Amino acid sequence: MEAGGDTEEPPLPLPLASFQVSEEFGFLLPEPLTELPAPYGPWMDIARQLPQLIVSHRLRSRVQQMPQLSPQHLQGREELHLAHLVLSFITMGYVWQEGEEGTVQVLPRNLAVPYWEVSQALGLPPILSHADFVLANWRRKDPNGNLDPIITLPGGESLRGFILVTLLVEKAAVPGIKAITRALGATLQRDKDTLLRALGELAGAIEAMTAALRRMHDYVDPEVFYSVIRIFLSGWKDNPAMPHGLVYEGVSPEPLAFSGGSAAQSSVLHAFDELLGICHRHDTAAFLHRMRDYMPRPHRAFVERIQRAVPLKQHVERSGDARLRAAFNRCVSALTSFRSYHITIVTKYIASAAAKAKAGRAEPAAGAGRSAGKAPSALEAKGTGGSHIFSFLKSIRDTTREGMISA
Repeated sequence: MEAGGDTEEPPLPLPLASFQVSEEFGFLLPEPLTELPAPYGPWMDIARQLPQLIVSHRLRSRVQQMPQLSPQHLQGREELHLAHLVLSFITMGYVWQEGEEGTVQVLPRNLAVPYWEVSQALGLPPILSHADFVLANWRRKDPNGNLDPIITLPGGESLRGFILVTLLVEKAAVPGIKAITRALGATLQRDKDTLLRALGELAGAIEAMTAALRRMHDYVDPEVFYSVIRIFLSGWKDNPAMPHGLVYEGVSPEPLAFSGGSAAQSSVLHAFDELLGICHRHDTAAFLHRMRDYMPRPHRAFVERIQRAVPLKQHVERSGDARLRAAFNRCVSALTSFRSYHITIVTKYIASAAAKAKAGRAEPAAGAGRSAGKAPSALEAKGTGGSHIFSFLKSIRDTTREGMISA
């Protein structure tokens, strides 16, 4: 079992390949595998049937009958990422099959041990994260470029839409990721024209990310998201439904606590923040920093390398160049707008949906499937990562806006 990906300190401009970042796909895993080697058929068989097994309350019994497989025959990061994706989805289904009032205390050994070993090889935590749910969870559906998730959970078309719209946001960021390396190189070379072009490309990418995020309204039903999908993204850290965490049998006798999937685990916004010198307030910054533990190791290293680079904002301020200042501020403004729109999405899909559920008006869409009899309530005011969602998002948005360079 191998993952690879250890990096030395690379020179500027940053070679993306050194950090397992793709010129075409950015932080997305390029062309993920959709099948594990034959010995891992029992994992794939369960993963392909997850929505039906969860809704029919049969997943836990299937997992308990599953053979304990060693991941030692998995080779390369593509096989490891698919194994992590499969085991993550199975784990979330196992824990949340009966809703927040029917959680388990122990993840059985035959699932917990291989999941832990695959996680260690990748440097990822043993829980479903953004790296699994989005970055490694896509395949080409047909030659026309239509996409599908590889593994799904209850939620039907809304679940599919949520994954794929988030993937489109990641894809829209790619020109901005490439612009980071050009901007840092141009800063070192004091090449104003190249830096201007790079900042324009970065701003354009962030604006395209916002346009992609707007498509959430077209594909995701807020009641299905809140009542069906969201619980399966929830973790067992800072979650009242699982206050003591989860025992990974055969790994640790003590419960372990991990945060659920969150947009804060996306390397894209961390990279943009570091490039633009955005300084978040203490509590918010601490949470964001902890979310880096949920990124693939090379992507985390990329963000940290940008953090150590020559300060772009200081360079632009000292240049006295009005064009550079305007280009920089366009990037900050675009990032502020993206974060404002994210708050709009969260208001619709969590706050408003929670209010409806609380009033007893929320019913899942026909055919979407439910694993529990009522909408979850433990995280009404929190994100699936465990943060207090509105104060967190507004703090991030406000400190982003404060990153503008004054005239």
